[in-house]
Amino acid sequence: MKRAIIIVLDSVGIGAQPDAGLYGDEGSNTLGHICRELKDEPWFSLANLERLGLGHIDGVDYLDRSQEPAGSFARMMELSKGKDTTTGHWEIAGIILDKPFPVYPHGFPKEIIEAFEEAIGRKTLGNYPASGTQIIADLGEEHMKTGFPIVYTSADSVFQLAAHEEVIPLETLYEMCEKARRILTGDHAVGRVIARPFVGSPGNFRRTENRRDFSLSPIRKTVLDYAAEKGYQVRAVGKIEDIFNHRGITHSVHTGNNMDGVDQTVAWLGDDFEGILFVNLVDFDMLYGHRNNVEGYGRALAELDKRFPEVLGAMKDEDILFITADHGCDPSTESTDHSREYTPLIVYGKRIRPGINLGTRRGFSDIAATVADYLGLEADIAGESFLRRILI
Repeated sequence: MKRAIIIVLDSVGIGAQPDAGLYGDEGSNTLGHICRELKDEPWFSLANLERLGLGHIDGVDYLDRSQEPAGSFARMMELSKGKDTTTGHWEIAGIILDKPFPVYPHGFPKEIIEAFEEAIGRKTLGNYPASGTQIIADLGEEHMKTGFPIVYTSADSVFQLAAHEEVIPLETLYEMCEKARRILTGDHAVGRVIARPFVGSPGNFRRTENRRDFSLSPIRKTVLDYAAEKGYQVRAVGKIEDIFNHRGITHSVHTGNNMDGVDQTVAWLGDDFEGILFVNLVDFDMLYGHRNNVEGYGRALAELDKRFPEVLGAMKDEDILFITADHGCDPSTESTDHSREYTPLIVYGKRIRPGINLGTRRGFSDIAATVADYLGLEADIAGESFLRRILI
């Protein structure tokens, strides 16, 4: 009973790629800077990830190297143009994009906003790049008085819509996002439309866990599609289903936070099924990376690290686990946006040779190719399988 488990530690980059300067990300190193700043904190430990081999990855010189790493490991280089969530996940699944999704450093053009306002039957507020927490602090009170949703974006390819849950009900907010998704096509096909609900009162607003992402459909088949077509189950935990616009997904569950994501992962590992289990743990990026919160990011990493023995203990004999990331989001830099970084890869399982250094892989899509190879899929996807180097 073959299963591939892919766990994406959202935004846990491990150092700037050679082309980081093109994105304004020279010197970024999400994990490295966190580890160096928190190394003397007694609560900060990544001991389980170190035992798996995280410290052996090329360029990771800020973690302990276990004498006998339990997994194989690599440094992953993104080939697609961009540094956003959709681009990273699609590449992990076998798609390399040669054109980045559009971004709007000065807000969305007049024709887009007018078409959106006509579709939803009301005006909007905002329409400029901003931190999600800051823009609801600035415009939340006016939103509550007028009922107008708040439109904003970032350095990433996103159209974000914030609304108070008592002013615009969740289902209405989601419907508005679906209308925006239908408008944002062609040259304005942003990677994601994101519902950003919040609650509270002026001066005390907070975003809730009812976020919802509305992504484009993948531009071609991914390893998920090929697996589902062959009769395998493809189970998605967290925002994976949204990132792929439900394509290639047979079962899904949304989660409230990282620990909920781990709970769902462990529960599904206990089921008997063949195929792919694809997990996104978003707290690192959403709660800490974008908010430049080094300590919060570090505590979330340490909390997750303690849970890995449960994940490994729930795996079956033929399971292969891939632990990776989709981009960086260095909380120690002035930027609050994603960073163009290498990502880690740890591969573990009873059928995996331990201690194999797979070097620097050119393309996150090597994960997709390896999963396809393991599951026996004839898949027309990007990437080079490294299965033969690690399989016992």
